[in-house]
Amino acid sequence: MSVKINIHVTHRQHTNGKKTIEVEGTTVGEALNDFVAMYPDMKKELFDKKGKLLNYIEIYLNKKSAYPGELEKKVTDGDEIQIITFLAGG
Repeated sequence: MSVKINIHVTHRQHTNGKKTIEVEGTTVGEALNDFVAMYPDMKKELFDKKGKLLNYIEIYLNKKSAYPGELEKKVTDGDEIQIITFLAGG
C-alpha cells in the first residue's frame, strides 16, 4: 500500500533534497521503517535506541496529529504522513 511521507526541511539532507517519498506499509510505523530502509541516516533522526520516536518528532497523518500511538496508526493507500521536528533555540 503506497503512502506518501512529506519530509521536514531539516531532514532533506538525508533524502538527497527530496521533499516527498513514496513508501509501503499498513501502519505509520511500517511506513517509517520502509522510509528508514531507503534512507538509513533517518533512523537516528527519528528514533531512539529503543525504537521509539524521539520526543521532538511529531507525526501527522493526513494533516491531523497522530499522537498518541503514532506508530500503531493504520494507513491506507494514498495517505500522507508529515514528519514535524520541533526546533528550539534562543
